[in-house]
Amino acid sequence: MSARSKARKRAMDMLYSAELVDRPLGDVLADEQLRALDEPEREASWRYAREIVQGVIEHADAIDEAIESAARDWTLERMPRLDRAILRIGVWELRYNDEVPVGVAINEAIETAKEYSTDDSARFINGVLGRIAER
Repeated sequence: MSARSKARKRAMDMLYSAELVDRPLGDVLADEQLRALDEPEREASWRYAREIVQGVIEHADAIDEAIESAARDWTLERMPRLDRAILRIGVWELRYNDEVPVGVAINEAIETAKEYSTDDSARFINGVLGRIAER
């Protein structure tokens, strides 16, 4: 698994856990920063995970609006927490990270959903991110 794939997983964990325990994402990020100090071997994945989470925090309203407008007949509240986390990472990469090609951002999100969520989630995420990419 590449360092960026590991970083996306790490970012997903932070986004998911913040929602699960109803804790501000910034606080979860700060805790993860402390943990990262004790894991120098994971520095490469930590840097990109931090960039993702900070980007999601900074652009939260626009990211969530993009997801809801592209998710036909689905509200954010209706989506599983894990799928919301994956979508937020995907939208951040599509809209705010020019270094990640569109196809890579979508494929990474789909593969993450297949591994950690359901096949239905993978199809749903593909559709939502595909519509966002087209806009």
